[in-house]
Amino acid sequence: MRVSREQAAANRERIIDAAAALFRARGFTGIGVADIMKAAELTHGGFYGHFASKDDLVAEASRRTMARSAANWAQVVADAPDHPYAALLRHYLTPHHRDHPGRGCGFAALSNDAARSGKAVRNAFAEGLEPLIETLARSVPGRTKAIRRRKAVAAMAGLVGALSLARAVGDAALSDEIIAAVKHELLAAAER
Repeated sequence: MRVSREQAAANRERIIDAAAALFRARGFTGIGVADIMKAAELTHGGFYGHFASKDDLVAEASRRTMARSAANWAQVVADAPDHPYAALLRHYLTPHHRDHPGRGCGFAALSNDAARSGKAVRNAFAEGLEPLIETLARSVPGRTKAIRRRKAVAAMAGLVGALSLARAVGDAALSDEIIAAVKHELLAAAER
């Protein structure tokens, strides 16, 4: 049975959304096409009508995840016009974010996977990183654009690294300590 163009587009969106969450929760290699299609409530056989390969879907899902992060960060900044940088740090470095990778930052959940992926995925990550760095650079204190950019790049690396490391350790107290320490140091560094 053929589906309308509108239904096909809606099905494609469901696949991308399901994949974006599953990839963040389990990694690119930890989830198969059949699982993604099941989560999207579609048949496995329909996958290749939407995507040339799993790598194609990985790149699309990565773009979707990064775009949603950028929109989310823009909202955090808009909601805290007096202290946007602190608001971003407090929003990102939380136990809730650590404990729910399937709903969180794609960089913290998938950077290692992306580093081992093809060029299309790495390009999606690079493209998705720029808006977040730009948001941080507009939010962080600094006398020049170059100083704010440098601080933003360092902060982004600190945020992603802290969340990744906090997820990796099996000791809850150490995990909480990592989040708290990095949040404190990034806030203090911004004032220098």
